[in-house]
Amino acid sequence: MTFRSTLLIALLLASGWANAALTPLEQAQNLWLAGHRDEAVAEVTAALKLAPEDLKLRFALGVYRMEMKDMPAALSIFTSLTQDFPDLPDPYNNLAVIHAGQGELEQARGELEQALRLQPDHAQAQENLGDVMLRLALRAYQRAEKSQIAPSDNLALKLQQTQALVQKFTPSTK
Repeated sequence: MTFRSTLLIALLLASGWANAALTPLEQAQNLWLAGHRDEAVAEVTAALKLAPEDLKLRFALGVYRMEMKDMPAALSIFTSLTQDFPDLPDPYNNLAVIHAGQGELEQARGELEQALRLQPDHAQAQENLGDVMLRLALRAYQRAEKSQIAPSDNLALKLQQTQALVQKFTPSTK
């Protein structure tokens, strides 16, 4: 290869001709990272029309919908993925994130437990299960406080410390 052909390849790559070699998912990811979220979704949606069973495309679309706060669409996509690919833990993990965000903690716990049955060392599912369990503990302590006959310093301390943890590690919805 001569210097000129090397230079020509470099110019073609820099001018965008290399994008033709990218998969639709790679193109969508580039668009997403560049802040063109709607275009990324359109790219994945168009690719799915040609390959409707493509797991990676479907999963990416679910993640994009989650990130765009379109929870009904994300919920539908991840539910469908659990039905079509019941041995994959990640769709269960993502369903759990959606359900936990909606306050459906028992549902989220079940989905995370399923993800962990499929892949016990799934670090994100383990962490998410810890978060869900912490929020479930807070609910239990709050119910106990409402039901108690006499004040309990021990319960008050548990409630206070659990609330502090939940507030510290729960993303703000502002």
